Amino acid sequence: MVETPFYANGLKFSCIQCSVCCRFEPGFVFVSKKDADILAMEFKMQYIDFVDTFCRWIPAGGDEHLSLREKSNFDCIFWENGCSVYNSRPLQCRTFPFWFSNLASEEAWKEAAALCPGMDQGRINSRDYIETCLTDRRRDPVISRKTQSRGSFK
Repeated sequence: MVETPFYANGLKFSCIQCSVCCRFEPGFVFVSKKDADILAMEFKMQYIDFVDTFCRWIPAGGDEHLSLREKSNFDCIFWENGCSVYNSRPLQCRTFPFWFSNLASEEAWKEAAALCPGMDQGRINSRDYIETCLTDRRRDPVISRKTQSRGSFK
């Protein structure tokens, strides 16, 4: 039997552009190949140059995931009095807060909502919309690679 998700009747969320998700705290904005390609085009750069300039590898178990860099104050690398790449922003940014981690349970949603003043406020986002966000992530996964082995030196 398939369990009905807690968000079956939709969830309220309206971004109030407070930038809490973009600034002040350390975090990761993971990027997919499509995200990196779009952003590289935005900056008229080659893909590898974009990755070298704006991204970093984050350890995750036996893998590493590609994430945008942060400024020294933990703001997103693209934060300049607002998102400087808003029309080209990564999928993770476009689909917030409808992420697997926030939708894992009602408790997870409430924990995230305690940090974001737009969650549980404003318009109701339908179950179909929420599940489209999840499907988009499955179809466009984060770039990852096996952790490069570090030889031991004696």
